[in-house]
Amino acid sequence: MEKLLIEGGHPLEGTVQISGAKNSAVALIPAAILADSTVTIDNLPDISDVETLAYLLEEIGGSTELSDDTLVIHPENMFSMPLPNGRVKKLRASYYMMGAMLGKFKKAAIGLPGGCNLGPRPIDQHIKGFEALGAKVTNEQGAIYLQADELVGARIYLDVVSVGATINIMLAAVKAKGQTVIENAAKEPEIIDVATLLTSMGANIKGAGTNVIRIDGVDKLNGCRHSIIPDRIEAGTYMIIAAAMGKGVTVDNVIPLHLESVSSKLREMGVHVEARDDSIYIESHSVLSPVDVKTLVYPGFATDLQQPFTSLLTKSDGSSIVTDTIYSARFKHIDELRRMGASIKVEGRSALVNGGTRLQGAKVRASDLRAGAALVVAGLMAEGVTEITGVTHIDRGYAFLEEKLKGLGANIWREPLNAEELEEVKSS
Repeated sequence: MEKLLIEGGHPLEGTVQISGAKNSAVALIPAAILADSTVTIDNLPDISDVETLAYLLEEIGGSTELSDDTLVIHPENMFSMPLPNGRVKKLRASYYMMGAMLGKFKKAAIGLPGGCNLGPRPIDQHIKGFEALGAKVTNEQGAIYLQADELVGARIYLDVVSVGATINIMLAAVKAKGQTVIENAAKEPEIIDVATLLTSMGANIKGAGTNVIRIDGVDKLNGCRHSIIPDRIEAGTYMIIAAAMGKGVTVDNVIPLHLESVSSKLREMGVHVEARDDSIYIESHSVLSPVDVKTLVYPGFATDLQQPFTSLLTKSDGSSIVTDTIYSARFKHIDELRRMGASIKVEGRSALVNGGTRLQGAKVRASDLRAGAALVVAGLMAEGVTEITGVTHIDRGYAFLEEKLKGLGANIWREPLNAEELEEVKSS
């Protein structure tokens, strides 16, 4: 158990390399179950979720080799083994195992997913999709059991635009008989990434990245090699860090189109943002204007960047309103920012941020992954040293965080928790 320490106030400059997309990786690894031969995935981020998923594939009889940022998956000997608990619980995205195992074996038993505690993220749309394809779904003792004699294509309208449900239904439908149409589908770049992998395996998918996806079922999928897209959330986080403390920072290995919503908000604040072919150059300004931010599904402003962006707004000269329309419990970082001297008031799904107060280093705790990112941004801006506990959350989504920040000139390091702090963690 460690804590992250940041001495704030150091200007940042240089280049930071962005890793592969976490939200793609957690879907692409389960997708490999559907193939009958070796699947190789490149440009994987070095995060704990990847190791957890590789372990789950081994539990069901696959073999995996992870070296650097490449995972080689041999699915030939996989079988339909129930995964009711254990590591499945640690991982929100373990639900992709449902769609992949249902698609391959016509049955699956998966423990209900864990991950960041962001309030209810119901999987009712996933279940609705599986049932439409012909699966019988039961919920027993905190695990979901899926069983189908045969999967048959269907028209499925999602009541809520859901990335998880869109991908999960795609995984289940690629080997179903006939055509499946997903309407009101999510449009995130990660969905296109999963569709690209499946198409390379021999699936027939049209319309990924639009709100209607058509899938014609095939009998067989072969292995392939696939390179993951860059992580737009990690990139957005470093753009926010650069806007907070950057003398001149290049965020490299990105797809600028995926970051339009962040770029435009930063420009609105008065930050210099220059998009190049596969990088974005950012130079901060001593005076930042307040802006209002509302999270929306892609291509709107990502809910995953709302928390770090809130930290940046404490530096602006005036009042800003942040509204999260996606997750109501996404304001857990605000109490921690207040400990650092931020003036923020939460009302329902909105937070009113009164900027212009210099943050002070304090002892704070990351309650989830992006709250952790928000505290890192705040720590870099604050006077003095900030101590962040709950670092395991941050490690789920940011590869080589300290190395990347040190490369820009930040003073950041880790220390083991002392006995008193360990007690606090246990009792919380």
